[in-house]
Amino acid sequence: MVDVLVIGSGGAGLSAALAAKEAGASVLVVGKMYPTNSQTSMAQGGMNAALGNVEEDHVSLHIADTIKSAHGLCDEDMVRQMCADAPKTIEWLETLGMPFSRLERENDSTRYPLPATRSIAQRQMGGASAKRACYAQDYTGLKLLHTLYDTCLKEGVDFLDEHFLLNLIVPDDTVKGATFLDIRSGEVKQVDAKSVVIATGGYGSIYHGFTTNMYGATGDGIAAVLRAGGAVSDMEFVQFHPTALKHSCILVSESARGEGGYLVNEAGERFVDELKPRDEVARAIFMQMKEGQRVFLDVRHLGEAKLMELLPQEVELCKIHEHVDPAKELIPIKPVAHYSMGGIDVDGALEVNGIKGCFAAGECSNAKVHGANRLGGNSLLEITAFGRFAGENAFKHAVYASSKPADDAQRSKDEAAIKALFAQESGESFYTYREKLGELFYEKVGIVRENNQLNEALEEVIAMQVAQKQMGIGDKSRNNNQNLIELLEFKNALLLAPAIISAAIARDESRGAHFKVGFEEESDAFKKHIVLQWKKETA
Repeated sequence: MVDVLVIGSGGAGLSAALAAKEAGASVLVVGKMYPTNSQTSMAQGGMNAALGNVEEDHVSLHIADTIKSAHGLCDEDMVRQMCADAPKTIEWLETLGMPFSRLERENDSTRYPLPATRSIAQRQMGGASAKRACYAQDYTGLKLLHTLYDTCLKEGVDFLDEHFLLNLIVPDDTVKGATFLDIRSGEVKQVDAKSVVIATGGYGSIYHGFTTNMYGATGDGIAAVLRAGGAVSDMEFVQFHPTALKHSCILVSESARGEGGYLVNEAGERFVDELKPRDEVARAIFMQMKEGQRVFLDVRHLGEAKLMELLPQEVELCKIHEHVDPAKELIPIKPVAHYSMGGIDVDGALEVNGIKGCFAAGECSNAKVHGANRLGGNSLLEITAFGRFAGENAFKHAVYASSKPADDAQRSKDEAAIKALFAQESGESFYTYREKLGELFYEKVGIVRENNQLNEALEEVIAMQVAQKQMGIGDKSRNNNQNLIELLEFKNALLLAPAIISAAIARDESRGAHFKVGFEEESDAFKKHIVLQWKKETA
């Protein structure tokens, strides 16, 4: 039995693992992929911290910007904690060797002297009142991930890669571990633990084909919490990033606009302040598209030298996926699903409401700091600062938790379920339904919503859940069965889909990323969180 089981090996999971390890816990990190493949690697723009290296800034301004972007739907104490922890988080990452981009003295290539955090370059992000985002070119998430992973290996953190989360083990409302499918062998395994940190990422891949997220961002940890009796909240709030490449949906970072990029329609007209919060910019682009206009990101005026210095990844992605050279041509873009503000409902210690000893951090967790619209640059901050906070609290719980392992009832149940999937005829292809679900959500649970369409979407999802009984796998091999993993992911997506739609139907107002036709204004009656929890069966 381990002291702290961390499920998910992205930035939040690795930060939690390091904090628990530093506190003296035995730690095991379990992920369905290798850490360097996690969603964190796709974050490009930067990490907010009020260092004031480029222009005057203060923690109070960071707090105010975050609350404003959240449209009041946040826990101000949690926001204050995250923003106040930001400079210390950057300092901690500096000690680990995070390769932030640096400032230079004017007319001199000599770097700033110590303290090192004073030399970190910072850029503007949408909705921010100062240049606050610390960055590493446009590879910030990737370099953060590698820094954390290298440190975990150096500190002797144990890893179990390519293990898919099946269920939490929760006797008497207290977590005792989890069950996993070993992807390589097809075996169901049980890991006993005194405490658990869930860091499995968000649910953006429900918008399959219309999201910047990887295919595997299907809310696996959130679904497991629902099945185990925990609560979720704010599921209706899904952020649409204004600038994804039109044909591939690959992210073009907000940093491109932060460095001075323009948004123009096909007439060459700028139609929105590019540095407004993401929800406003995404809706402005959406309205242009509804009017039949194509929309482009224009960075040509920045010049090739600056683009290659600050945004080399963006340049390469545009060339590969859109066949355009950003230094010479307009970049065709569209808004797509990017980030899920809602997720596992947690308290001020990041403990899951409804499950003792279980903590959640990162995009799967609703720590109530993003509210109705996440401020650009706050996601990498949250996964690092609150990842560490969750790891510390998980260790504190483990100190007093029972060391008696759980029985194997959950593992036996999951083994039977997997065996049944192998025995079932392949039937209808769930891949077709996965495509339909993505299109359905983008069209009817998207940037602009309407109650009739939301109700239609709910009916279609329920029909998919009924049809799910006929869905099976064509690949019957036990080893490395990606067909099986993708079916399990789709089942999780279908489980969460009604929660998202139901919350959207219930919220008869427009607030941040949730914009509803007929209810275009914010309402004080809805300045609250919509919490969902499965009703427990009683004997």
